[in-house]
Amino acid sequence: MKKWIISILVIIIFCGIRFVDPWFLDMVRMKALDQHQITQQEATIEKIVTVEIDNNSIRERGQWPWPRNELAKDIEKLYRMGAAIVVVPILFADADRMGGDQQFDEMLKKTPTIIGQIPANETKGNPVPRGVATIGTPWQPWVYNYEGAVGPIESFAKSALGVGMMLTAPEGDGVVRRMPLVVQIDGQLYPSLSMEILRVAAGDISYQMKIGEGGIEALRIPKYKKIMTDANGAVWIDFKWKTKTYSLNKLAENHQFEGKIVILSPTASGIDNPVATPVGVIQSHDLIAASVTTMMTGRNITRPFWSDLAELTATLVASLILTAAVLTLNWYFGAILLPIFLAGSYYGSSYLFTEYSYLIDWSYPILTMFVVWSIAAFLRFMEEFRLRQQIKKQFEHYLDPRQVAILQKNPEALKLGGERREMSFLFMDIVGFTPISEHYKNNDDPEGLVECINDYLDRMTKIVLENGGTVDKYMGDCIMAFWNAPLDCENHAEMAVRTAMECAVETENLKAAWKGKGLPEINIGSGVNTGTCIVGNMGSTTRFDYSVIGDAVNLAARLEASTRNYHKEDGSIVNTIYSSYTQEQLPDDLKGVELDKIKVKGKDELVTIYKPL
Repeated sequence: MKKWIISILVIIIFCGIRFVDPWFLDMVRMKALDQHQITQQEATIEKIVTVEIDNNSIRERGQWPWPRNELAKDIEKLYRMGAAIVVVPILFADADRMGGDQQFDEMLKKTPTIIGQIPANETKGNPVPRGVATIGTPWQPWVYNYEGAVGPIESFAKSALGVGMMLTAPEGDGVVRRMPLVVQIDGQLYPSLSMEILRVAAGDISYQMKIGEGGIEALRIPKYKKIMTDANGAVWIDFKWKTKTYSLNKLAENHQFEGKIVILSPTASGIDNPVATPVGVIQSHDLIAASVTTMMTGRNITRPFWSDLAELTATLVASLILTAAVLTLNWYFGAILLPIFLAGSYYGSSYLFTEYSYLIDWSYPILTMFVVWSIAAFLRFMEEFRLRQQIKKQFEHYLDPRQVAILQKNPEALKLGGERREMSFLFMDIVGFTPISEHYKNNDDPEGLVECINDYLDRMTKIVLENGGTVDKYMGDCIMAFWNAPLDCENHAEMAVRTAMECAVETENLKAAWKGKGLPEINIGSGVNTGTCIVGNMGSTTRFDYSVIGDAVNLAARLEASTRNYHKEDGSIVNTIYSSYTQEQLPDDLKGVELDKIKVKGKDELVTIYKPL
């Protein structure tokens, strides 16, 4: 129960953290979702191209800024090459010190050129707002608010067909993933440069914005599909789109930009504007092109309102399944399920992004499932480790170490509490022990008697364990052992008889050793029986032992006592006696000869007994 409580508690803690959703989780989630952008196959934008004012252009034509009359000529050249719209993401807030404003203004009046403005702490120049038709609740609480803006000089503001805000909205980690389509200053709405490009390309004078209870829901230029946004009016950018790029100083008249939107952007060192994105650092014109293309293609990358609940539910269910598998099933079920769930989280999120443009987090479910699986696996390992140690402690003195190792690997082989089994039992005792005891008593050497008994027990116990037997207990100089529990032993009758016979051989070695010490001669009597008994943990709730009870056990003890009544031709006792129940299960080469039919204490019928050949 303890392992379940801890595992469930860990699941609740992790789900609780996800429910609260602290800021650092949002950063991790954004980084995880970036992987979908990174793994997308790049695509070339056909309707937009970029002409760069790069280092080669600066070296050839001199330092920046250039006279605006020259810049006007460059823009007119782009129109002669077929450009439909030229976008110049440059702020023209001050008059040209080289006197080129008039030519630039004339160019703006006769072309559909779009120029830029920027949000700022104070208003300067002539920032250009744009009328908007709103549907729904007030938009003021939701739209990004700035104190002021810096716009182009008055003549440019009036002449340009479009003026858009050049802005970015980095996340907490400094990475740009979304583009605000509209901002507010002093209660007026100002469109982003991307939105102005779309409006001018559509030939509309304004745009529409829908606001719901949860914030801004969408913006729309009638010619294009509805643009789904987040609550603050920002659109998720599809960064797979890349533009074809040309250097301004290498443009030839035969270059054709027929019907294309051309972004004329400074990218030379020192005047460029690099932006950190999920796919790496890119130029600001690439950001503009990607955001415009995202809106033109109608791809609405969104994080649905149900995403938090779906992620939390999936995390909870998957974690519970993993916990149940690890704590109750074989270990390989958990080992198989974990990578399946982890891969399923990532590839499921990737599929939803690719097919439906949904941003569904895969990182926190994976983190939670891995931690939950690890803790559950550790708790089960510790439980099984403690069980193995208990088994080792309980059986290390009764079983061969190899059998203890098998039990540790497979604790299920030990069914505690008692079960019915057919088994074979061996009782072994020293015949003639009293003279030995008196010998040590007369010599006032009780320690020697203990050493002598331990020598005997050690020799015989080794034989029992080597033959796969379990030593149940020592009763003075008597050894009680059994076979076929706690581990299965199909030939338990054979192994019990062979053990008794090997102990009889070892007795001759023991007699020779003890004779050298001046001890009286001894013999060992063994009784073996086979039958059904109850085996398991016997005792009280506070103290118990693994043992056996049953009539078959008692008969083995009676047969051991009967060895004193039968002698060989040399006068020594018959060392081993076993019952007909054991004889029936012995292989032919081990079957003995009938010795007698006797009636033992506690039994009415006669028992046929045998001795080995």
